[in-house]
Amino acid sequence: MPVYVALLRAVNVGGTGMLPMAALKAICEDLGFSDVKTYIQSGNVLFRSDLAEPEIQRKLETVLAERMGKAPGVLLRSRRDLEAVAAKAPFPDARPNFLLVTFLPEPPPADSLDKLVAPDGEEVKIDGREIYIYYPNGSGRSKLKMPALKPGTARNLNTVRKLAELAAALEDESA
Repeated sequence: MPVYVALLRAVNVGGTGMLPMAALKAICEDLGFSDVKTYIQSGNVLFRSDLAEPEIQRKLETVLAERMGKAPGVLLRSRRDLEAVAAKAPFPDARPNFLLVTFLPEPPPADSLDKLVAPDGEEVKIDGREIYIYYPNGSGRSKLKMPALKPGTARNLNTVRKLAELAAALEDESA
């Protein structure tokens, strides 16, 4: 049974979009997903399912919309997807926690970099459905603006690597 990693958009530790990870795990189990595991309080959940990706996404978004009042957005990736994202990471001198990967539902428009405003020396690279951003001063105070980021959700490179590792372990359990 395939392993999926769902990355939820607009899920926070507190404030709007708050969703305890125990609740997310229970939602996934109620949907019939198996071996459900969450990772850190930012909307990362791993599970097994025989359903096709579009059906998984639709089911998760529907239930989460009912629970949270609006759909947070669900982006699915496989272990191999995450491993490839980590392996392709540009900016080799960047600290992994200063390199964020924004996962998108589809590749961004071709002119996305034309609309980029990066006043703090941020560097950006687009690769398929992901946008890599190196924040030399950290992302917290950055004034970076890029409309193509809006439908996505970002994770730092450390988190991407850990999710790939957890997905690999989950896959290896059934081998």
